[in-house]
Amino acid sequence: MRILVTGGAGFIGAHLVRRLLAKEHNHVVNLDALRYSGNLENLTDVAGHPRYRFVHGDICESRTVEKALKEHGLEAVINCAAETHVDRSILDPNSFARTDVIGTAVLLEEARKAGVARFLQVSTDEVYGSVETGWSKEDDAIAPRSPYSASKAGADLLAQSYWTTFGFPVLITRGSNTYGPNQYPEKFIPLCITNALDDQPLPLYGDGRYRRDWLSVFDHCGAIEHVLRHGAPGSIYNIGGGNERENLTVAETILKYLGKPMSLIRFVQDRPGHDRRYAVDCSRLPTLGWAPTVPFEEGLRATVDWYRNHEAWWRKIKSGEFRSYYERMYQQRLKDGTGCAS
Repeated sequence: MRILVTGGAGFIGAHLVRRLLAKEHNHVVNLDALRYSGNLENLTDVAGHPRYRFVHGDICESRTVEKALKEHGLEAVINCAAETHVDRSILDPNSFARTDVIGTAVLLEEARKAGVARFLQVSTDEVYGSVETGWSKEDDAIAPRSPYSASKAGADLLAQSYWTTFGFPVLITRGSNTYGPNQYPEKFIPLCITNALDDQPLPLYGDGRYRRDWLSVFDHCGAIEHVLRHGAPGSIYNIGGGNERENLTVAETILKYLGKPMSLIRFVQDRPGHDRRYAVDCSRLPTLGWAPTVPFEEGLRATVDWYRNHEAWWRKIKSGEFRSYYERMYQQRLKDGTGCAS
């Protein structure tokens, strides 16, 4: 299959590109605008691959998308391109609306006109909103509560409309919190790991008891590929790891693995509208023959080891644009925060 992966220099996108190229007959075109979290160093091992091409471009630009689809004769699109961090969406909602909603609209229309056979929209469990009890099912109403999740919900609705209105073969996956190597260190797990390696505080919002279902990036990409090939057009598939944990527990486990003191944990002022819990019912996806394979403790330890062994990768990031963002988000919060009692 000839596949366009948008946002292929990002965290999930890069792992997906690598996975797709490992299959003998796939050709992959990576379209990425290389904004702050897009990093071609994530793909140095496949940069010269004969079945891989990189296109530097923005999914919001129709001509760029049209050209990529036509020049490479692409049969499928996997849209991983997105602004994804809730904290940043609070600081700059407009950029999220532009990339996640307008960008998806451009991709859908150009892919439809090009006769693309499969279009997979990579979404998030956050579109369901905070789930106090039970688990969100694919047919549940969406109730996003942050600019990020609202922009992803808008993209999902656009994708569904293309199936209903045009019969365009759209698929949607809604993955739970994903972790693993090469994740930009603004996200919770790599932030905790890299801060702990430097003996710096680990900032936890509120009481630290926000709950997430953690999914290995290797399992997430495996599920995306499986849905692309076997999913029913017009359908939504939740992807979860079955590893629901409190953030506090995850931070403590990371410190334990690194042999660092629990006193590094700092409870800080919560962010606005913070969703207490995400949890998805994943019973639909196993009917396609897919299930997660990476136990959380095993995957988390391997992730800790990766960051410990790839210091040059994350130090370069944390010394650049990330520094001003981090100080804006956490500097005052850490001054006012408290330590962990455990």
